[in-house]
Amino acid sequence: MTFLALPAPYNFDLSVERFRVFGRDLAVLWDDGAVYRSFAGREVRIAGAPGGVDVDPCDGATREHVLRLLGIEHDVAAFQAWAQTDPVLAGLIERLAGFRPPVIPDPWEQLVGVITAQQVSLVAAGAIRNRFIQRFGVQTGRVWAFPARAVVSKAEPDDLVGVGFSRAKAAATVALARSELDLEGLCELSDAEVRTALIAQKGLGAWSAEWFLARHLARPTAWPLGDLVLAKAAQSFYGVSAEELGPRLAPFQNLAAHYLLAGLRQP
Repeated sequence: MTFLALPAPYNFDLSVERFRVFGRDLAVLWDDGAVYRSFAGREVRIAGAPGGVDVDPCDGATREHVLRLLGIEHDVAAFQAWAQTDPVLAGLIERLAGFRPPVIPDPWEQLVGVITAQQVSLVAAGAIRNRFIQRFGVQTGRVWAFPARAVVSKAEPDDLVGVGFSRAKAAATVALARSELDLEGLCELSDAEVRTALIAQKGLGAWSAEWFLARHLARPTAWPLGDLVLAKAAQSFYGVSAEELGPRLAPFQNLAAHYLLAGLRQP
C-alpha cells in the first residue's frame, strides 16, 4: 500500500460521492469504503487517508492513473481563490470543503458514458452501463475493466441493444469504436478543435463534447450547456439560465459546474 498526497484540503468521501449516488458502477466501484478500479489487468484499491489516499497496488503507471481519476489536473486552489468574490460559490466551497471532482482517465470510456447518459436519468444510464460492462468487459477481482474499444468494434449494434442501448445509441457507440478518430490525441487539441472533432461523430453533439472536455480533459472553461440538471442548479442558486450564467463564471466554468451540481445533490 502506498500513500499519495493530494492538495489540501481533500475530502475523499465527498470527492468520489458521484461513484455512489447514481448506483453501483462496476468499472469505478465503491465498496467497503474504498474505490476499486481495474488497471492493466489488476484490481487497484483506492481508500481515503488523511491528506490523500492509500493505493494498493501502486507503481508508476498506477500512480498516474489514480491521480488523474481523482482530478489532480483541476486547479482547485486557483478556482477557490477566484470564487471568494461570488457569494454562491464561496458558500459552496465552505460547505463542500475538500471537494475535488474526479475525472475519467480513458477517453473511450468517457464518450461511451455520455452516449449512454443521453436523454435518460443517470441512474438508468448506470444500469445500462453495468450490463454493457458485464457483456463486453473483463472482471478483475471485484471490479470490471471497462470494455475495450477494439472489442466493441467487433460487435454489432444489436448486441448493444440487447443490454439496454437504444438503437441510435448502439449504432453511435459501434460507429465510434470503428472510427479512425484518435481519442488519445484529442488532449493535444484546443477546446474548439475537440468540439469540432467530436461533433463530427455520429451520435455526439455539443452536450457530449462539453462533458468530454469537463470530465476527461478537465478543461477549465468547459460548460455543458443543455444539461438539464445544470440548468436546474443555475436557476436554484442564481435564479438565471445556464446560458446566462456560463459567461459570468469564466474562466472557471468547469469547476463551478461541478460545485453547483454537488451542492444541488447535497443541500
